[in-house]
Parts: sequence; C-alpha cells; structure tokens
Amino acid sequence: MRVGVFDSGIGGLSVVKSLYEHKLFEEIVYFGDTARVPYGSKDKNTIIRYAIEAVEFFKNFEIDLMVVACNSVSAYGLKEMQEVSNCPVFGVIEAGVKAVSKKLENKDENILVIGTKATISSNRYHESLKELGYNNINSIATPLFVPIVEEGMFGGEVLESAMRYYFKDLKQMPDAVILGCTHFPLISDEIKRFFQQKPVMIHSGEAIVEFLKERFELKKEFEKTDLKFFASDNPDFLKSVAKKWLKVEI
Repeated sequence: MRVGVFDSGIGGLSVVKSLYEHKLFEEIVYFGDTARVPYGSKDKNTIIRYAIEAVEFFKNFEIDLMVVACNSVSAYGLKEMQEVSNCPVFGVIEAGVKAVSKKLENKDENILVIGTKATISSNRYHESLKELGYNNINSIATPLFVPIVEEGMFGGEVLESAMRYYFKDLKQMPDAVILGCTHFPLISDEIKRFFQQKPVMIHSGEAIVEFLKERFELKKEFEKTDLKFFASDNPDFLKSVAKKWLKVEI
C-alpha cells in the first residue's frame, strides 16, 4: 500500500515518523506546502482552497489513502478534500479524539487541547469530546510553539517562557494533553515535564497509526518503507529536516 501525507509545512514529518516506524505501508509520499505555511493563522476559505489543491497534487501518484497531518486542514478542509479525492482521506482530529476515548475512561478528567489559532477556533476537538461525554475541556491556542520547534529549540528558556505564558491561567492540572499541531510532539516531553509528568500525551502520529490499523486491519508487514518528499518551496530544507527527525538517509 502507498499512503500520501499532507501538511502545511514540515510539522507533518512527526506523523510520517510514526507511520514509518510501524512499517504499515510500502511507500509514504509526503507533500508539505512550505511556500504558504503557516495555515494556522489563515481563514477557513483559504485553508479549504489550499487543501483541495493538495488533493490535485496527490493525483499524480497512485496512493491508496491520504492522511491529512495538518490539524488546521483536518478542522476546516477535510470534507472538501474527501469530496474531490479519488482515494479515502483521513484527518488527525478524529484519530486524536478516538485515542482520548481509549485512554481516559473517566469523563470528568481534565483535558487540555493545544494547537494553532485556526484549529482551536474551529472547536472541532472540543465539540467532538463533548459529544463523547467529556466535561472538563480547556482549549488554548499556542502558536509560538511552532516557530520555537522550527528553530530546533526543543527545550530551554524560550520554550519554558512560552509554556508559562500560555498555561498561566489553567486552574487545574490536565490529565491529558492533546497535541493539536504536528510540531508539538517534538516538545511533548517538555510539556509533560511542565505538568509534573502527570498528563497522558495524545500524539497525532501515534493516534492516526492506531486509527488506520483498526480501520483497515493493518499489520506490520513491510521490512522496508520507501519515502518520497515533496515541498512547494525549498524541498532541500524539508529533506534535511526529514533526515534529522526520522534519522534516515534520503
């Protein structure tokens, strides 16, 4: 099987990492719209337009299914992508919510959702969790985490200051943190440390792996997964980051 992974930039490589490590697919084709990143600060109609254009890009490849790694696109453009795609398209929000339902049995536990402004404004995580009966949900837009991660600052004073700034008004320690942006798994350990190692961390990559395994009864069957990387701008930079994050030769 061949899977396409779409993201607004380089952050979706954290999802590729999970897919790659589980060896569920023979080939992964990644496209990052690096010329127009970030999506998280753009309006709904712009995000939808870019999302549909991404579907057209993947029509150049015979992919069996597509994963939308970008939470902002999953929030606003997933339905439109599914309508124009010639293969199944899945977003990370549904997978993330499903992961919460498996890890948190107590519906009164405290859930913190962090993501871009677009993802948080969509209320997709909040509404989906409410439908499942979860009562205590805080949603915080944490856009500064994105450039911090892209600068390679996975710890240290700058990240610590950003966490103190964003989380200062939380009245209760979260029992689970949904990392609602593909950049955030790279600072997951620091966020968990900030909250005294208490919360369960919900990672889009791991969530979508479990979602696809269950949906298609996938199992680890490929000894080697081929990787192809494409970007709308500066593909060499994307490949250099992929080499570093995935620890593979490209």
